Amino acid sequence: MPKPRRIAVLDDYQQVAATYADWGSLDAEVTFFAEHLGGPDDVVAALAPFDVVVAMRERTAFPAEVLARLPELALLVTTGPANVAIDVAAARERGVTVSGTGGVSPSTPTVEMTWGLIHALARHIPAEDRAVREGRWQHTVGRDLAGRRLGVVGLGGLGAPVATVGLALGMDVVAWSEHLDPDEARAHGVTPVTQDELLATSDVVTIHLKLSERTTGLIGRDELARMKPTALLVNTSRGPIVDEDALVEALHAGTIGGAGLDVFGTEPLSVDSPLRTAPHTVLTPHLGYVTEGTYEVFYRDAVEDIRAWADGAPVRELGPDDGG
Repeated sequence: MPKPRRIAVLDDYQQVAATYADWGSLDAEVTFFAEHLGGPDDVVAALAPFDVVVAMRERTAFPAEVLARLPELALLVTTGPANVAIDVAAARERGVTVSGTGGVSPSTPTVEMTWGLIHALARHIPAEDRAVREGRWQHTVGRDLAGRRLGVVGLGGLGAPVATVGLALGMDVVAWSEHLDPDEARAHGVTPVTQDELLATSDVVTIHLKLSERTTGLIGRDELARMKPTALLVNTSRGPIVDEDALVEALHAGTIGGAGLDVFGTEPLSVDSPLRTAPHTVLTPHLGYVTEGTYEVFYRDAVEDIRAWADGAPVRELGPDDGG
């Protein structure tokens, strides 16, 4: 039976991973990395001595070329049930087991984050918070959501509950995706529309799609140009779904009303990213799934994965379709 010797826990930005699971029960040396490791060479240099690596979602990529340079690696655990940043097929070819974890309700934390961004944009909450601290008082006028149109791009496990909240707030909710079932949309109380109609008529557009070759760049210059000049765009899915250069141009030109982003093409967001200085934005550092309940499940299951692998009976193994 394999026995873990050195375990690396990656991207522990809040430095809390040690508190969410009984790592000491594994009888191995555990190292928690609080800073992002960076590019492939940095990843290889840092992880070369480790036989077990626990990755946090897609924060650190493990393509075939990186896996080939980690000869000690025997078990790669990803938080969550799938990870497009891991080449699972390449890992299997090298004899590396790849396991995942469960999660809290797959949608709840990100749905809550989506509505946090919508409210923050509509009511100028970050700007007013700063103003109060600086001695100013009530200098913006908020937007009503009731009676306005919410456009949901992707009515799946995340989009559907986001739509439900919109309906509860009295919004007119419409949805589009390439494979949207119109009858299913109507069953949710949502009106199915074309992509053009959703973009042209919605006061808030919120994205809830998986990143794929098909969805990369889905919201580009042409799509942004179709939106109302007052419309708000929210993305809590994956950064590359939106063309960031085109979005920055639209924000500076005032051709859309604002953007709330929890995800970016490169994470952590570079210090010189033009998004940092773009007007009418609320930016958060990919917090959609970062909650106590989620971390409890992620890290508890990660320890369970390692223990099961050491016992010769791996659990929650990922298949090729669960990776990139």
